[in-house]
Amino acid sequence: MRMRTMLLTVAVPTLLAAGAYTALQAQSPSVTPIGSAAVNADRLISAASEPGSWFAVGGSYHEQRYSLLEHINETNVQQLGLAWYADIDTERGQEATPVVVDGVMYVTTAWSMVKAYDIRSGQLLWEYDPDVAKGKAVDACCDVVNRGLAVWNGKVYLGALDGRLIALNGRTGTEVWSVQTTEASLPYTITGAPRIIKGRVIIGNGGAEYRVRGYVTAYDAELGKQVWRWWTVPGDPSKPYEQPELERAAKTWRGDVYWKIGGGGTVWDGMAYDPELDTLYVGTGNGNPWNQAIRSPGGGDNLFLASIVALDPTTGKYKWHYQTTPGETWDYTATQPIMVADLVYPRGKRRVVMQAPKNGFFYVLDARTGQLLSAEKFAPLTWATHVDLKSGRPVEVDEARYEVTQRPVIVAPGALGMHNWHPMAFSLKTGLVYVPVHVNNASYASPTEFKLNLEGTNTGVSFAGGAALYDRPGAPTKGNVESYILAWDPVNAKEAWRIKNEIYGASGILATAGNLIFSGNHNGEFSAFRATTGEKLWSAPVQARVVAGAATFAAEGQQHVAILVGGRGLPNTATRTNPASANNSRLLVFKLGGSATLPTAMSTTSAGAPRVKIDPPLLTASNETVFAGEQAFAANCAVCHGPAAVPGAGSVGPDLRYSGLLPIRNGWNPTVRDGDRAQRGMPGFSNTLSQDTIDAILAYVIKRANDEKAAQDDAARQK
Repeated sequence: MRMRTMLLTVAVPTLLAAGAYTALQAQSPSVTPIGSAAVNADRLISAASEPGSWFAVGGSYHEQRYSLLEHINETNVQQLGLAWYADIDTERGQEATPVVVDGVMYVTTAWSMVKAYDIRSGQLLWEYDPDVAKGKAVDACCDVVNRGLAVWNGKVYLGALDGRLIALNGRTGTEVWSVQTTEASLPYTITGAPRIIKGRVIIGNGGAEYRVRGYVTAYDAELGKQVWRWWTVPGDPSKPYEQPELERAAKTWRGDVYWKIGGGGTVWDGMAYDPELDTLYVGTGNGNPWNQAIRSPGGGDNLFLASIVALDPTTGKYKWHYQTTPGETWDYTATQPIMVADLVYPRGKRRVVMQAPKNGFFYVLDARTGQLLSAEKFAPLTWATHVDLKSGRPVEVDEARYEVTQRPVIVAPGALGMHNWHPMAFSLKTGLVYVPVHVNNASYASPTEFKLNLEGTNTGVSFAGGAALYDRPGAPTKGNVESYILAWDPVNAKEAWRIKNEIYGASGILATAGNLIFSGNHNGEFSAFRATTGEKLWSAPVQARVVAGAATFAAEGQQHVAILVGGRGLPNTATRTNPASANNSRLLVFKLGGSATLPTAMSTTSAGAPRVKIDPPLLTASNETVFAGEQAFAANCAVCHGPAAVPGAGSVGPDLRYSGLLPIRNGWNPTVRDGDRAQRGMPGFSNTLSQDTIDAILAYVIKRANDEKAAQDDAARQK
């Protein structure tokens, strides 16, 4: 791993006082040195008394992403300006919410790297790189992202993509301990943030699209020793079950495929904790394979897939569960954000757990018992008509089960879900939950034959099998339809209002006592809206797509709002201005009266050299070879490098038209065929592509590079 530390010479910043929080007064004595990360149970449980800090990715144990700060409010938010920014030196998606405590902002970036900043000036205090092998990217279904970290007793805790849980010194960034939480030979990944409860670090993992079995684990925060592990699905029935409830769960599974290839059910994101009930809530993921007829022939609920599960955080003992999608077969995970709240019903106050998972129903459960209180559609789903409140089960549309009918079908939502990992927020002031919604659909069909793929995903679904359904009269718009911020009234179980996004895509949300919600978008903006009505009150261009959720804190007597920006590709109107990141990944911090500005151009590379103009070799291949290369590129390369070799919104790889390897066949081959750049995220294709196909892809990219050079030359002549 690599770590760089700067001297911690700055003073402790002023924090906010408890109370009305309209005046920013000193609260904490200066006995806590900067960077001490002196978080303990009392501070986390009493997070509301220190609104100037942001102790956890979700703000507090309840994961409401709500702040009592109201110095920035609906009357003055128009004065918000950039206080400082820091360029991030990794590309890919930036999904983390910063954690702010004891004068330091800690944030993770893509590739599981950690950075620590002085919250007043933006000075980089230290940085840490766990040196995740870049070839691990092939096991990450949805990019090499990381959604944040946790702090406790002077240490910072990171879940790395390769399955390690790492504890760092909060003041220096040096490694204290590291433990491998997964079987390294299996395609497990970690992208979610750890949580710390009663001196235990709780961490899950991902990989249910591949061939893994889900679990969540607790480790001693000081020593890194495993304390307990709770498995989400049963394993080999010939062996003793790890916990009593798995014997019950096994009765809801059929056949032997599931335990031989894992079964899925990974806990890759949503968690919350209720100190009053001393209960940890975790969300479990999809089945492996998705297709239930393959995974569990004959059906069954397949516990504990797609469930909210309540556990004792001290022992890992099971308390209760609620399954959102019994026998799921569409990748409808329940790993989306979970929050704990008190709702005031006409009959009195109720402590609840709330979630808006992929399947499109908004669930409100009794936090103590798991009793279903409400479950209503928050988006136009088609796989079920409603949830029966008496049984707690969804009433499915028969045709949606493609694996039973053996007929392809279009279902809403598709695998992306109506709400994914993007953080939602709950306002104590309005009583509304703000959910980032993306409406979509997909065609599902069973494959003619299922073969276990040891090197990739195992969905058991043929998406092409139902593609022709979109050509029929009355078919819905294919794929992504629209996205919006939804204000949901959880007491009355209905929509209050919505804000439609101009560009499709979801972004995380923060709510504050200033009657504001903050959210970015995929059009390159970060905005504030009135929390009661959704009226846009302020917006700032950020030169990047925004997917993460924001945090708010206080420094030097002023409230600040921090957001990590950078999604796949650039907004349509943006150009690259960060020499270290092609998608302009940055940490941005705003305050009232902030006067900093973002750069408008990038004239040099990260090494300070002039930008390289496109200079491809001449195209010598035949039209037939170029055409073959175009088809092969679309099938194998476009997902990372963009359609037609032009990186776009969903691209995570570089623009190959500018590659210095184009003139060098013996350089191109080791990269594309042999994987000699696997450490940089480029896998080799020697097992799947022939040499002729690799040569054809090279010819096609050379052709596209010459097209771009001609366009640039023509534009220069027109000036």
